[in-house]
Amino acid sequence: MLDKVEEIVREVATEIVVPKFRSLSAGDIEEKAPGELVTVADRASEVELSRRLLELLPSAQVVGEEAVAADPGVLDRLAGDDPVWVIDPIDGTGNFAAGREPFGIMVALVRRGSPVLAVIHEPVAGTMALAELGAGTYLDGVRTVLEHEPLATDQLRGSVMSRYMPAELRERVTGGFPLIDAALPGHHCAAREYPDVVRGRQHFTLFWRAHPWDHAAGALIVTEAGGVMHRFDGSAYVVGDGRMGLLAARDQQVFDQVRTALLD
Repeated sequence: MLDKVEEIVREVATEIVVPKFRSLSAGDIEEKAPGELVTVADRASEVELSRRLLELLPSAQVVGEEAVAADPGVLDRLAGDDPVWVIDPIDGTGNFAAGREPFGIMVALVRRGSPVLAVIHEPVAGTMALAELGAGTYLDGVRTVLEHEPLATDQLRGSVMSRYMPAELRERVTGGFPLIDAALPGHHCAAREYPDVVRGRQHFTLFWRAHPWDHAAGALIVTEAGGVMHRFDGSAYVVGDGRMGLLAARDQQVFDQVRTALLD
C-alpha cells in the first residue's frame, strides 16, 4: 500500500499543487483564522487526496486540515476504531502562498492513535520520505537509520517552535538556549523539520502546537529511523489526544538532554 500512497501524493502534487506555486492570484489566498492562511491549492489538494485515498482503503475515515477548519468535529474520527487517513494537503502554506520553499504534502495512516504509514513529499525539492510500521524509513528510496554516537548537550542543534507557547514556558525554553549548540528558528514547515532529523541536519525538533496533520507522518518517519517522539513529559505521542507539546529526537539520550536543557 505504501507504494500506492506515494504514487497518489506525487500525482496530486504534480496535478494540483505545483501548478499553483508562484501562480496564485490575490483571490486564491484567504485568512481562515488570524495568521492562518489557506489557498485554493490547499483545498483542492485535500479533496483529491481524500478521494483517492478512500478509493485505496474504503474502510477508512479522513481527517484533513481544511475539513477540520470547516468542522472541528471531524477530529472525533481519530477516537474511533476505523483506520484514519490524516492529511496535510500543503504543509507550510505561508511559504507556499508567499512563493517560497519549503512546503510539502504529508499523509499518514493512523490506527487507534498510532501512525502506521507515512509519506512526506516536497514536490519542488523533489524529496520523498516514506515509512511503514516495522519496515523502516526511506529517504528518496534509500533505507535510512539514525546515528546514535553520544553527543554532549552543548553539541546539540535543533529547531524550536516557541511562538505559540505560553509565556512562562517560552521563557524557560529560550532561557535554556545557551546550553545547546544552536536553537534553529525552523522553516515554518514540519514537512522539512522531521526529515531533517533523519538526515542528520538537526538532532531534534520541538513543537508546541500539535495538530495531527502536522505531526502524525513525521512521528513515524523519525521513529522508524530509530529516533524517538514523545510529549514533553516523556509520555507517548497519541495522535489526536488533544495535548500540546512534542519533542522528536534522534534517540532517547538526545531527548533527555534537550528536555533537561530546555524544559525541566
